[in-house]
Amino acid sequence: MNSNLLVVAALAAASSAAFAAPKNYFVYFGTYTGAKSKGIYVSRFDAATGKLGPLAVAAEIPNPSFVAPDPSGRFLYAVSEENGGSVSAFSIDPKTGILTFLNKVSSRGSGPCYARVDKTGKAVLVANYNSGGFAVLPIEAGGKLREASAFIQDEGKGFDPNRQEGPHAHSLNPSPDNRFAIGADLGLDKLFIFKFDAAQGTLTPNKVPFTQLKPGAGPRHFAFHPGGKFAYVTNEMASTVAAFSWNAASGELHELQTISTLPADFKGETTTAEVQVHPSGKFLYDSNRGADSIAVFSIDRRKGTLKAVDHTPTQGKVPRGFGIDPTGSFLITGNQNSDSIVVFRIDKNNGKLTATGQTLEVGSPVCVKFVAIR
Repeated sequence: MNSNLLVVAALAAASSAAFAAPKNYFVYFGTYTGAKSKGIYVSRFDAATGKLGPLAVAAEIPNPSFVAPDPSGRFLYAVSEENGGSVSAFSIDPKTGILTFLNKVSSRGSGPCYARVDKTGKAVLVANYNSGGFAVLPIEAGGKLREASAFIQDEGKGFDPNRQEGPHAHSLNPSPDNRFAIGADLGLDKLFIFKFDAAQGTLTPNKVPFTQLKPGAGPRHFAFHPGGKFAYVTNEMASTVAAFSWNAASGELHELQTISTLPADFKGETTTAEVQVHPSGKFLYDSNRGADSIAVFSIDRRKGTLKAVDHTPTQGKVPRGFGIDPTGSFLITGNQNSDSIVVFRIDKNNGKLTATGQTLEVGSPVCVKFVAIR
């Protein structure tokens, strides 16, 4: 090999190494606070071995049921799920993962249950469950939050008088190109579609303003496929997942399929909580609270539709949130009612989960988020 080819090969190898996926992460756990929990917890995770280190209190804060890191991994934002709802901003210590409080602003509603930082790191998108509204909170250069730049209050009621007596906003997610945001409202059985401008902090109804779901579905969390052509919502009340095609130009969702998250022979009370697509785009996972399992589906890469693969017991009660590590090798779930965190290995060929034997104890874990260690 001549010298020029050697140089090219060396540069290519260096570039590949530089852009290889990180293997070491901080894992943050949002909780409901009480006798066994003080707030947000952090652990170190080695994605090469699946080893989850001991837990430490990252920040003491009441009921941080959902946490959201920014794209840079420098900041983390957490809701306080209370009637006087708020969102707190923290900086992340790159060596320890411990959080330093920066500031706190109103979520513009009660019972904030979801937060997501947009792709540019300029805004936090928030859903307020109790009062049923969505908000956009601008992020300053140093990570602090400003008061809401946009707020939309949902109106109406749904099919079930016990659970859908009014609006219950449950999540708000930016589209892959950051031009739209999808707001799931459990109380109204609707996926609201907003035009979103991160730089201006605006949120306005799209020309096609919403997609109506089946009565009593109860849409909760929402996930785009990494290919950008499909999307999925977990329907909490119906224990189903709905698959959609996504028109990125017009911001429209068209339903393709609705499929149960439960085995055919299941009997009992259960609701879903979290839905996530595997980084490869080959699999989808959904948590069942009551059935206490993670439903595993394969995804048809051409059609976007789902096929049930497995239902894996979570070795605890009421699995709320879970997280898939960015390498796609492991899934970590939090069992809210048994105060446990359990690590599963993902089979990258068929998507099935196998418990690694690792468990940690913390009070009421309800959210799991990964941050690459810089």
